[in-house]
Amino acid sequence: MSAERGMGRREFLGASIAAALTVVAGSRACLAAAKRPNFVIVIGDDVGWDDHGCYGNPFVRTPRLDAMAARGLRFDNAYLTISSCSPSRASIMTGMYPHNTGAGELHQPLAADAVTMPKLLKDAGYFTACAGKFHMGDIKPHFDVVTDSQPSGCEKWVEVLEQRPEDQPFFCWFAGHDAHRNWSATRGQHAIGQPHGPDEVVVPPFLPDTPEVRADLGEYYDEVSRLDGYLGRVLDELERQGVLDDTFVLYMSDNGRPFPRCKTTLYDSGLKTPFVVHWPAGAARGAVSPRLVSSVDVAPTVIALAGLEAPPSFAGKSFVELLTEPDAKLRDYVHGEHNWHDYQAHERSVRSESYLYINNAFPELPGTPPADAVRSPTYDVMQARFAAGTLEPAHAGPLVTPRTAEELYDVRRDPHQLENLAARPEYAPVLEELRGAYQAWAERTADKVPDPPTPDGFDRVTGQRLKRPQQPAE
Repeated sequence: MSAERGMGRREFLGASIAAALTVVAGSRACLAAAKRPNFVIVIGDDVGWDDHGCYGNPFVRTPRLDAMAARGLRFDNAYLTISSCSPSRASIMTGMYPHNTGAGELHQPLAADAVTMPKLLKDAGYFTACAGKFHMGDIKPHFDVVTDSQPSGCEKWVEVLEQRPEDQPFFCWFAGHDAHRNWSATRGQHAIGQPHGPDEVVVPPFLPDTPEVRADLGEYYDEVSRLDGYLGRVLDELERQGVLDDTFVLYMSDNGRPFPRCKTTLYDSGLKTPFVVHWPAGAARGAVSPRLVSSVDVAPTVIALAGLEAPPSFAGKSFVELLTEPDAKLRDYVHGEHNWHDYQAHERSVRSESYLYINNAFPELPGTPPADAVRSPTYDVMQARFAAGTLEPAHAGPLVTPRTAEELYDVRRDPHQLENLAARPEYAPVLEELRGAYQAWAERTADKVPDPPTPDGFDRVTGQRLKRPQQPAE
């Protein structure tokens, strides 16, 4: 029997924190909490940017994030460096692009000696805690407390705040399992109001509008809503403790919704993230920033706000200026990548405020979604219609081969990136500019196509795990 099963959850967590604090007290001095802000990063799992009320969705029930955005700062052009769970989280933690972290493919662990945002804060006197999904290997030395829970991954968030030391500033990484497939059987018990019905969803134009797809989206909305409820509990606890105004709270996701042409892709449906900051003591209130921000910028920003010097390994830019000047320009481009995530892949993107460029090293392969999305009711509908020749062109992207090696989209005219302009002569200057930006970034970050690439781990039709051929005996 594990220690956690042998005692109550609160007792186990309290014992863990007490043990950690003994080490902390003997190894480093505490900082005065009032001198530096606290940090809480709430990160959803497979949550699309526009699946929230404050980002325009009229049906999904996210009242706590909506209220947080109304009182805080909403970023409308925030992007991840990759649309894949563990590489995205590793990138946020380290302030590095995924292919530079050593953990650029799904399930690859960060090295124990990686330079991370929580470790820098911990060494500077912050109490650091990770509660919920981690998925980046064993780097427990970077946190004073590491704990998880099921099914949502959010059940211990408030408990961590209740048990934290009062004489230290704190950094909390609160990571949900919501809204990762498969949907939890208890989702309806935690949704805000009633579970979402088939008429309470927005079907994106790149998915077929069928009862099966609507039901699938409704169940996904329920998990987004449950995550929102836990976010609200965190905000309530911070307010109860009297530290809400002095705490930098950031809500974001690790990648897009777990549907075809979303998660693992480099379109906005994969890389664009909800990004809302609430920090009354230091950030604009009720404001919106239209400027480009990358998830690789989170670590430099947090470290700067803590009064620390960013290490040379950080590749991002601090967006501290945007907190009080939301219209200030930080970047011309944000960069994204797609590495192995169940299937062989190497794609790179450059996103400006007006255009999206994608470079695909393996155009002969289809844009198959993650294996769990392949096994979904939505993909069943898409594959059946594709086989019958009735799937609309706008819905066929994940199934068509070959694809083009380059894609270019005018995102202001075509927000869902459905019309590839790469072959249009009038867009040649834009194509050349963004291609050049990609090549310069690849050279600057030592990015190369893997040789040999990691092969498919799952069947692209059924989503079932492939058996690896046995190696011959030596």
